[in-house]
Amino acid sequence: MFQDRMDAGLALSRHLLHYKRVDGVMLAVPRGGIPVAFPIARILEIPLEIILSKKIGHPLHKEYAIGAVSLTGRIIAPNAMASDEYIQQEIINIRKQLREMYIKYMGDKKPTPVKDKVVIVVDDGVATGNTLLSTIEIIRNERPRKLVVAVPVASRQAAKKLSEVCDEFVCAWIPSEFHSVGEFYLDFTQVTDEEVVSILEMRVKEDPGNE
Repeated sequence: MFQDRMDAGLALSRHLLHYKRVDGVMLAVPRGGIPVAFPIARILEIPLEIILSKKIGHPLHKEYAIGAVSLTGRIIAPNAMASDEYIQQEIINIRKQLREMYIKYMGDKKPTPVKDKVVIVVDDGVATGNTLLSTIEIIRNERPRKLVVAVPVASRQAAKKLSEVCDEFVCAWIPSEFHSVGEFYLDFTQVTDEEVVSILEMRVKEDPGNE
């Protein structure tokens, strides 16, 4: 049982020490992934940034994903069954939302290009892995040298699924029984925007590359 997300990050960091001072970047999934990633990025001495992506919903059933968009990439299902006009408009709308969120969290700092770098994607846990799949595919399209997914806890199903689509899947705890991510934390309080901004500002100030 992890005390909180920071404690989970410390536990996870022990499995990632081979990436200390690597030429790479840690991309945390807001908001829960930020406090997990903070101690890891500090111990590994690599930059901490965020990864933002959002699904494109089908025009007649918004919960059904036909693709996903990030600030720099996109993926569209081959059988999307939606017009090009609809998809393009959704990309514009979603990117506007993501840009606003990015500015709220990262200010005017430009995202680090991930091409030819080691990219470590961090979240506070995965139940199904479905949300991370599209994020991984978008990052993969930007041609990183190595793509690592690291989480404190995951279901067996998610661990298997994610292991097949990234170069390395790192997990501190894969329990035999899994119902929700929150059950493995004593404190799983929702992370606020203010906490995210505070953590990211702290890490940016610590990063020697910003001096």
